[in-house]
This record gives sequence, structure tokens and C-alpha cells, in this order.
Amino acid sequence: MQNNENNQFEAAPDLKISVKQLFNIDSDMTVEGFSKKNQFVPEIDSSYKFDRDTTLAILAGFVFNKRVLVQGFHGTGKSTHIEQVAARLNWPCIRVNLDSHISRIDLLGKDAIVIKDGKQITEFREGILPWSLQNPVALVFDEYDAGRPDVMFVIQRLLESEGKLTLLDKNKVIKQNKYFRLFATANTIGLGDTTGLYHGTQQINQGQMDRWNIITTLNYLKPENELEIILSKCPHLNTSEGKKITQKMIQVADLTRNGLANGDISTVMSPRTVITWADNYKIFKDLGYSFKISFLNRCDELERAIIAEYFQRCFAMELPETSAGIKINLKNGK
Repeated sequence: MQNNENNQFEAAPDLKISVKQLFNIDSDMTVEGFSKKNQFVPEIDSSYKFDRDTTLAILAGFVFNKRVLVQGFHGTGKSTHIEQVAARLNWPCIRVNLDSHISRIDLLGKDAIVIKDGKQITEFREGILPWSLQNPVALVFDEYDAGRPDVMFVIQRLLESEGKLTLLDKNKVIKQNKYFRLFATANTIGLGDTTGLYHGTQQINQGQMDRWNIITTLNYLKPENELEIILSKCPHLNTSEGKKITQKMIQVADLTRNGLANGDISTVMSPRTVITWADNYKIFKDLGYSFKISFLNRCDELERAIIAEYFQRCFAMELPETSAGIKINLKNGK
């Protein structure tokens, strides 16, 4: 990161914000925030619906400098939840996906060839971790349980509220900015994948798990809350008839979630999948076909009959065998 980017940060939060007023949560907690936003502050999604317990856990991370891990099924909005809290506080927020390609060097930094005063020299360029650590930034590690062991040990020291980072290549010890905050999201709780849904996740060192101050779970919403979110994302269904269709879509999703819990199927519909289904329905004007291309076709062939039965149970109609007869209106992207 360049120095001119560092200069865009305010030295410290300059606002005291009521949690009750900002998030409509019955709490006396106040949280600090910034009056100005910079390029690292996420955009506010005015239609986002906050989960009370998860919101309070994330806010506690901001207020008391606690390390917060948000765990839950895919598609429930874990990372977005942290982003949307940060957006309302004007708090810079950076997300890093800990996939298998992220290495220790990516986080810490590496030597790079640069041109200075017309000469080619080798210079150490700090990675995202030292840069974040020195600024008032909320750093979010996505897919935390998929991180490589060498990466996880780099992170472990930072899980202490006063944890310092040692850059061996520069013989430098970096102290945390007073307003640096650390969050993570994960599909599992550090014990590995016991469901078969999340290949690539790892068991996490329990000494490291102990360093997370707050672990909160964000799972699927109540049907009425999920309905509200989907209608806000898919306004074309926000009609009397559209609401009935959306309610039945959510019923299908709930049946897949119960089916997963009972061991009947191995693939589940997240709220994100329902929104995709609703978007595809807008394109193809066919509930059954849009369901197939949004969800059914990704499922195990041996389980598709069960899932097709879920659809039939909710919509009182069978899934189409082909896409024949479907008309697509491509005018103006509609």
C-alpha cells in the first residue's frame, strides 16, 4: 500500500453512536465511528437486515477491541454482516479470503524490484497484514477454516489484543494501531468438516481458537425475515402474487435445510440461492426451469428426485423435463 493511501485515514474515530438508534437494537451500548469515509469504507446496503445477536457480537469487537469469529452455513451473510456494520460506522474494512493460494508471503510482504531516481533497486513491500495493522482498519478473514497452516500461525499472534507483528525480512516489530480490529468468518468451528459440505476446510489449532474472544453463530433466518430480504433484493416479486411465490420458494429452501439435517440430502439452499432463483425467474418466466438451473442441477443425481418432490410439494406442480417453450426477454437486460 502506498503512503498516500495511509494519509486518507482519520487518526481516530470522532463520533459516539447509539447502537439503539443506528441498529434499532434494545441496547445501551455506544460505539465509536468516523464522521468521514474513505475508499476503504464499504457502501451501505439500505435493505440489509441485521441479526440482533450477531450485530451485538460484531459491535463488541469494535467497541472493546475483541476478536470476533462469525460461524455459520454458507450464504447467510456472515462477511456482509461485518461489512454492513463497518459501513454504518464509516470504519474502513478490508476482506481477505484465506483460500489455499494465500501464502505467508502474501500476508506479510515480499521483495519487489522498483525504480527510484532512475535506478532499479530491490525494496521490501509490506503485505496486507502489516498495512492493516498500522491503520484504523477492520480486517476480515473470510473462509478462516480453509487457511493453510503457515498462514494460520502468522495470524495467531495477532489474536492477542496487543499482539505485535515481527517482520523478519526488515528486522522490524509492528505495533497494532489502537483502532485496528480483527474479524473472521468460517463455515465450521475449527473442528473440520463433519457434514461433507465444505471440502478444503481444516481443523484449527485449539490454542488458536482459544484466542478468539467472541464466537457467534449466524444461520438461516426466520421465514418472515428471509422473505423481507429477498423482496428487498428482488423488487420484481414485491407484489401480492410475487410474495406468494417467494414464500413458496422459501418453503422449498426450508425443506432442503431439514433434509440436510435429517441426512436425506447433501446439498442445501441458502438465502443466496433463493435470490439467484428469484433473479433467474425474472429472466426465464418459468419457476420450474429457473429452479433447475439455480439449484437442482448442482445436486447429486441420486438426490434430485427428493429435491424435485420438495418443489412439487410446495408449488403443486412437477418440474419441467426440458426448457422448451420458455421465452426470454433480453431487451434492456430484462
